[in-house]
Amino acid sequence: MIAVSACLAGIPCRYDGGSNYCEAAGLRVALGEALCICPECLGGLSIPREPAEIVGGSAEDVLVGHARVLTKSGVDVTEAFVRGAYAALEFCKTHGIKEAILKAKSPSCGCGMIYDGTFSGHLIAGNGVATTLLRQNGIAVRAECG
Repeated sequence: MIAVSACLAGIPCRYDGGSNYCEAAGLRVALGEALCICPECLGGLSIPREPAEIVGGSAEDVLVGHARVLTKSGVDVTEAFVRGAYAALEFCKTHGIKEAILKAKSPSCGCGMIYDGTFSGHLIAGNGVATTLLRQNGIAVRAECG
């Protein structure tokens, strides 16, 4: 069993209320090979919600309190992102999940590249908060379909 970002399975939980359907992820869920998670929803964020990015450091820095996750208008949503990452980790532990396919570029699920915190669309090397926590706990994470 693996975990996949819920938006990749077609669940409309993106910040804008949409999804990022990926046929391969959706098929794995339909076949019972994968379970859906959305760390942002698990953290208590609404759908839709304002876009957010990591500001002032990396996801590792967010987890230790040295960087923040802010919305485009400057609202601090760090606590919800951290809470969601820990909830995703607990979900994976509960279900024996050792691998996850998560949404690229997301401040929660990004894997390899995330937005730079300026809301300009510029990408930098890095991972999201949930991806970082999952990896720190031995769960393999890779980016979405492709």
